[in-house]
Amino acid sequence: MKRKAYQERLKPMTGELVAMARWAAKTGQRIIVLFEGRDTAGKGGAIDAVADKLNPRQCRVVALGKPSEAEQGQWYFQRYAEHLPAAGQIILFDRSWYNRAGVETVMGFCTPAQTKTFLAAVPAFEHMLVDDGILLFKYWLCCDQDKQEERFAERLADPLKRWKLSPVDLAARQHYAEYTAAREVMLSATHTKAAPWTLVDFNDQKLGRLTLIRNLLDRLPDTRVAEQKFDLPPLDHAPLEERYKKLKPIPPLNGGKHRD
Repeated sequence: MKRKAYQERLKPMTGELVAMARWAAKTGQRIIVLFEGRDTAGKGGAIDAVADKLNPRQCRVVALGKPSEAEQGQWYFQRYAEHLPAAGQIILFDRSWYNRAGVETVMGFCTPAQTKTFLAAVPAFEHMLVDDGILLFKYWLCCDQDKQEERFAERLADPLKRWKLSPVDLAARQHYAEYTAAREVMLSATHTKAAPWTLVDFNDQKLGRLTLIRNLLDRLPDTRVAEQKFDLPPLDHAPLEERYKKLKPIPPLNGGKHRD
């Protein structure tokens, strides 16, 4: 999809997302959206498209790194539970507890017994979230291997995107089929009535973002809430100016060289 066509279609959806956030704040609704998929599938771009115009104090992105030694000794869901939404909040998980069913399983970072235990526990965990009133949406962003290879090459060639590559990402290139098998096991165990999965074609990332956002908006309740009206009465004085002249240099500490 061409960028201009994408932006034209995204603009009205962005307005709907802003209205949705206003509704969530007004009603105290709690929303979780999980973005899962292979490396390079487009999770970051999809999250940016959702969160771009929303208040970052209301809509938070959670992207947890490798668990610490202390976290490895916790209940597996514990470090994710810390980031669950309060009233009126929208939480976007850039990867989630499903790391255990994906990269941890395929790359050998957990045992088969741990994977089995996790898959048995997920439906109950998510059912508790939904029963407590949280709106939970789970998206898997689908990406064929030829597209994945193109995107890896693009990241390698672009200094501004190279940070996205890690040794684990590069090693995972050789395990596309294993990731597919692990994904199918995961879907079979965790695609439930209370918390179903939605698979979105992200071979065209722009089209994928539009499809995902449209699906998310269509699955929410009626989110129309009257927008608060504000007036801007004229000032009762002439506009003031703020000083912008350069401040006097501060002497360096401990006799060190001053760094401008």
